[in-house]
Amino acid sequence: MPMKIPSAEDRAPAFTLQDAGKSKVKLTDHKGRWVVLYFYPRDNTPGCTLEALDFSALKLEFEKLDAVVLGISRDSCESHQRFIDKKGLTITLLSDPDAKVQKKYGAWGKKKFMGKESEGTIRTTLLIAPSGHIEARWDNVRVKGHAEQVLSILKRAISM
Repeated sequence: MPMKIPSAEDRAPAFTLQDAGKSKVKLTDHKGRWVVLYFYPRDNTPGCTLEALDFSALKLEFEKLDAVVLGISRDSCESHQRFIDKKGLTITLLSDPDAKVQKKYGAWGKKKFMGKESEGTIRTTLLIAPSGHIEARWDNVRVKGHAEQVLSILKRAISM
């Protein structure tokens, strides 16, 4: 039986992953805060770079709203560190080498690229409320303007 994909109102599945510096980061470390959790295919690729740069550019805006941005891919901690250093990123990147967390969140599956079907990371973002419940979910994300859209939804959620 396929795993249920968590969506709005569901409790966000727990996880522990390593960041670029190999420190363990748990979702529960951010309990009581907003969490922007975004899954992306690969460090240093055009779309993934733009997404990471956009979230980094808005990091202070997210922090003013007591939100943290966490990016997750299958890349190694070392790859994340090189990506951070090369692009001047300020957000936290987490390594999920076996895609366990991506699978838990429904961000892993069949996708088509240039006519070929393969399994891989499906660009997905979740906004997790301080209660630990999912406030919003974006699947098959289009990168351009996405970070701004997430920030806008976060502001709307806070003002409700």
